[in-house]
Amino acid sequence: MAAQPQIRLTPAEYLAFERKCEFKNEYWAGQVLAMAGASERHNLIETNVIIALGSQLRGKSCKVYPSDMRVKVPATDLYTYPDVTVMCGKAQFEDIDRDTLLNPTVIVEILSKSTENYDRGKKFQNYRTLESLAEYVLIAQDAVHIEHYVRQPDNQWLLSEAKDLSAVVDLPTIQCTLALIDVYDKVDIEPPLNLNGHGG
Repeated sequence: MAAQPQIRLTPAEYLAFERKCEFKNEYWAGQVLAMAGASERHNLIETNVIIALGSQLRGKSCKVYPSDMRVKVPATDLYTYPDVTVMCGKAQFEDIDRDTLLNPTVIVEILSKSTENYDRGKKFQNYRTLESLAEYVLIAQDAVHIEHYVRQPDNQWLLSEAKDLSAVVDLPTIQCTLALIDVYDKVDIEPPLNLNGHGG
């Protein structure tokens, strides 16, 4: 989410507007917010995750959607476009257009400087109201780092982290894994700066 709110619409007006628009917009609390384009690293990571999960879910009841699948959070009227969405079982859509998913099982967001705080904070707060959502994955694009949240029976969320290319993230709800070496394949991660300001 990048630009400042442009206009205020009802959810129905937003959907009518969005389905004719040439670019994607999020919607929350009456505000329509234009989404910025993604970097090369972002696009590579998204593609790698879709390939990894799609190959493991072939022939199973779960579907993998790219960032063009809109997701609605009914409790808060948030309409958004997760970077990768996995839905297991029977898909529930808002209407006959079948372009607004209501029951995601796993959501993956790829962090950027402009979205990181939102993805960890208010957006995750909205996502947690989705009863269907069992796992939430945040992937850094400027470092090797994945944060993985799993909903617990008491409705708390358990966080685990992976920071090494040899690590593997287990997604128990969909019986899949994400190997970091695959997630970051062909992704040019810039080395961190050391104390004298040069790359490490």
